[in-house]
Amino acid sequence: MAAALLIATACGGSGDTPGGGSGGSGGDRPTIALVSKGFQHQFWQAVRQGAEKAAEEFDVEVTFEGPDSESEVAQQIDMLQAALDRKPDAIGFAALDSQAAAPLMEEAKRRDIPVIAFDSGVDSDVPLTTAATNNRAAAALAAEHMVELIGGKGKVALVVHDQTSVTGVERRDGFIEYIKENAPDVEILPVQYGGGDHLESTNLTRAIIEGNPDIAGIFGANEGSAIGVINAVRELGKAGEIVVIGFDSGKAQIDAIKDGTMAGAITQNPIGIGYETVKAAVKAINGEQLPKTIDTGFYWYDKSNIDDEEIQAVLYE
Repeated sequence: MAAALLIATACGGSGDTPGGGSGGSGGDRPTIALVSKGFQHQFWQAVRQGAEKAAEEFDVEVTFEGPDSESEVAQQIDMLQAALDRKPDAIGFAALDSQAAAPLMEEAKRRDIPVIAFDSGVDSDVPLTTAATNNRAAAALAAEHMVELIGGKGKVALVVHDQTSVTGVERRDGFIEYIKENAPDVEILPVQYGGGDHLESTNLTRAIIEGNPDIAGIFGANEGSAIGVINAVRELGKAGEIVVIGFDSGKAQIDAIKDGTMAGAITQNPIGIGYETVKAAVKAINGEQLPKTIDTGFYWYDKSNIDDEEIQAVLYE
């Protein structure tokens, strides 16, 4: 709360009208700089779509950028530094490394620039809120379906995007914790990390399958990881033999579910993440109090419900 009051003072507290023209940028409208984890996946384009929808609704200017890949932590930190130097009225940040950005979070605080975390949290108390999926609960739901689909026994592997972001850690841990607590006959193989890159994730998955020909199921923890798992399973002629469960949406996963290569996946609401991030930033600029977290929701989808109206609204291609 103290931070919110500080921000209200620092940003001029333009009043109840979001488009009141406050802010340190000197422009007619408040500016909000969004630094995402990347651009290469359709997920991030959907987040951007939601952010731009909110920008239009609340009459603010939004910039959206991200590194070349989800393993480029240093590039993302440089982008965050550049965004701070432009002196926006607020910043939205999806951390690739929850600890590496901590010093720049403190710099944002010194410059009285409110920060809204999105998708992933930051190992800092500077962000006023985090707009994200409850990743631990979502991964537990994926594990629940995995256990059911493999009949409660067998070897299971995880291909995770990283072990530095909050999403990577929480999806890994949520999946593993559910199985340890509920499926004693399921063996979890050592977790592999592919940086969210589908080519690297394909290579990792090939090695997993070749080293464990009796493997029952594989979980890909984000869009790039899941596409890599799909590719490897197809290349090795194992489609339909190994239960594949993914995370996120995108055309490749939708096609894989429809043709039976992937059993199902968790989809977030990326448009909602972008929208809620900008909406929270506007509230911060106006000095309004924010909740600690904003849960943007998640859904399980498979061939049985992929065409349902509720699911179609949160899928992206």
